[in-house]
Amino acid sequence: MATIKEIKEKLALIRQLDDPFFAEMEKDGRSGVNQAIAKRKREIQKRLDEDERLEGMLAYEKECYEQGIDLIAGIDEVGRGPLAGPVVAAAVILPKACKIPGLNDSKKIPKSKHKKIYEAVLQEAIAIGIGVKDNQVIDQVNIYQATKLAMMEAIGQLDPQPQHLLIDAMKLDLAIPQTSIIKGDANSLSIAAASIVAKVTRDQMMEEFDRVYPGYDFAQNAGYGTANHLAGLHKLGVTPIHRRSFEPVKSIFED
Repeated sequence: MATIKEIKEKLALIRQLDDPFFAEMEKDGRSGVNQAIAKRKREIQKRLDEDERLEGMLAYEKECYEQGIDLIAGIDEVGRGPLAGPVVAAAVILPKACKIPGLNDSKKIPKSKHKKIYEAVLQEAIAIGIGVKDNQVIDQVNIYQATKLAMMEAIGQLDPQPQHLLIDAMKLDLAIPQTSIIKGDANSLSIAAASIVAKVTRDQMMEEFDRVYPGYDFAQNAGYGTANHLAGLHKLGVTPIHRRSFEPVKSIFED
């Protein structure tokens, strides 16, 4: 009779729930074997569910594939709402039908997993572009226009250039065909990839700003108006990276 360890090793190689080895081992009366079977089945089901979720997030990409379009760039931004720091956009071209486990809207991914998925996107992507518009540009042209500029900068860095753009709730003044998708970062894997690249890139920038301008908790709040950030503003004043067209920064700066 095979040991439980040997059975676990064989179970680890199984990829389908209907594998006959399960039925064979279920005849074994040992509780350790039953537990190992149940565990492996849960693992397989979790993988199948994740694959189905990722497949669903390729719906917009599949429409392009059917038209012979393979170079599809997902575009997203992060940092429209903070009181300090830049708006950062990313453009990512993934290989055809690429599925990266765990990839989702960056807001739905636990922060502890951001870096791992970010690294997976960097490894898999055909091309990545990043656009950054600082607080001075935001104050000059407004956050909406600054976001567009950051997105176009990111797209301009792509090599090869994309045949189609999938953009999170935005239209850009570019000749490249594009599709604007509401909640695109949750409905397109290409946009989700751009979302995590933009998020990690901006978070790293804000961590650096935290070292340059201590007292505002930038490493934790990424420039958003948290209690600690507002306390730092009132105590220390406005820094060179604050958006002076945003309240309450505007009022504090004018005072």
